[in-house]
Amino acid sequence: MEQSADGPCSVCGLVPLAPRAKGTTHVVAHSIAMQDLLKRAARFAGSDAPVAVLGETGTGKEVVARIIHANSPRAKLPFVAVNVAALPAELLESELFGHGKGAFTGAVAARHGLFASADGGTLFLDEIGEMPQPLQAKLLRALQDGEVRRVGETQSFAIDVRIICATHRNLAERVRDGNFREDLYYRLKVLSLEVPPLRARKDDVLPLANHFLAEEKHGPLRFTARARARLLAYTWPGNVRELENVTRHGAALAIGSEIDEPDLPEELLRAPAATRRAPEPKLGTFQTLAEMEREYVLRVLDACDGSQSEAARVLGIARNTLWRKLRSFAGSA
Repeated sequence: MEQSADGPCSVCGLVPLAPRAKGTTHVVAHSIAMQDLLKRAARFAGSDAPVAVLGETGTGKEVVARIIHANSPRAKLPFVAVNVAALPAELLESELFGHGKGAFTGAVAARHGLFASADGGTLFLDEIGEMPQPLQAKLLRALQDGEVRRVGETQSFAIDVRIICATHRNLAERVRDGNFREDLYYRLKVLSLEVPPLRARKDDVLPLANHFLAEEKHGPLRFTARARARLLAYTWPGNVRELENVTRHGAALAIGSEIDEPDLPEELLRAPAATRRAPEPKLGTFQTLAEMEREYVLRVLDACDGSQSEAARVLGIARNTLWRKLRSFAGSA
């Protein structure tokens, strides 16, 4: 994604910065798949409707949720995140809705929950598919009525919260299996986004790796050509989270200013090398001119670390021309 220093991305219209407690996270999206997703997210940002962010573990679902909040009318109000799967049911209810004094052993004072903390802003429910069924009913009532009741109390109070949830589960299947309420499913999935896995957006691999490198405190570092080939050859079952860990591994082991192939984790070294030379093609197996152009353009883009502006300069074409070519490549893949 390209943007001015303080302005929105020229492709999707979003300001690609996700505020966190410690600084901000910059969204890296050079692939057509991610740019299309962010264009859709930009249309969701102005709404108050619930959003379900779907995708495999480690794809960056929370970052997408934070981007939606940061570009919404609620941006200056709280973004509160909770991992539903990380808390036992009895604690999760108190965390979400709060509790009254004496509601249970150890409740020496009344306490507001995360719904109240997020009032006016956004509540992000990560791994919503793991929520116990009794709590699903209470969440549904809160969404329908716009009010919550603290554990151990009889008085409800109004809240104004936008819900964004995320899961790596197939919620429709969980509904069919009886593990997730159908009425809650439709209440949460008013708007939905599916974050593609990293293996489906190879154009983001090197730009993301370089982004993570820039955040390391080991001084200026870069990947060698052999290391870049390994990164591109790998299928990334752990997605962006795994790539971040691989980058940190390489930075810790690097000698000097370069991360080379031996500095990468063993699972990457066991993957087939992308630089292995293919046998010479036989007559009748040559590439078409369009296929050769596609391969060459993508190789130049990789060599430019995913920068479309730099790749367009090297190719001697306008950036809009390059963007159209990349879009046509994605459509014909």
